[in-house]
Amino acid sequence: MPANTSPIFPLTPDISWVSGAAANAATPGVTANTTFDLTSGTIYGPIFTAATNGSRVDFLRLRALGTNVATVARVWINNGSVTTTAANNTLFFERTIAASTVSQTSEQLDNSIPLNITLPNAYRIYLTFGTATAAGFHASAVGGDY
Repeated sequence: MPANTSPIFPLTPDISWVSGAAANAATPGVTANTTFDLTSGTIYGPIFTAATNGSRVDFLRLRALGTNVATVARVWINNGSVTTTAANNTLFFERTIAASTVSQTSEQLDNSIPLNITLPNAYRIYLTFGTATAAGFHASAVGGDY
C-alpha cells in the first residue's frame, strides 16, 4: 500500500482565541455546561477552525482571568456542522483546572492542553467547562494551516 513518506509541515502559523466574546456567553468558563454531547448549554468558540487544506493544532492554553473555583475544561472537535447534532461532535480531551486566586505578585498556574492533531477542512474546536467560575478564562489555540 502506498504511503506518504515525506513529512508535511504547516505553511502558515495560526493562533486564535476566545475571551470576552464567545458563542453564547461573555467569557469562557463563567457558565457551566454539564452535557456530554455538546448539543446544548454554554459552548465557547470556536476556539480554532481548520483552513481549506486542513490545519494542525499543537496545543490550547487557558489563562485564568481572576479568581476561579476548580473546574474541568472539555475540548470538543466538531466536523464543521451544527453543534446541536450529537453525531457532529466528539469529546476529545478533558483537563482538570485548579482553583485560582488573582494576584499582582505571583503568576497564575499555566493550563496547557497538548493536542498535536491535524484537522480536516472546516473542522472546529470548542470548549466547555464543568463548573461555573467567577472570572473565567482566556483560551488560545496554537497551530498552523496547510
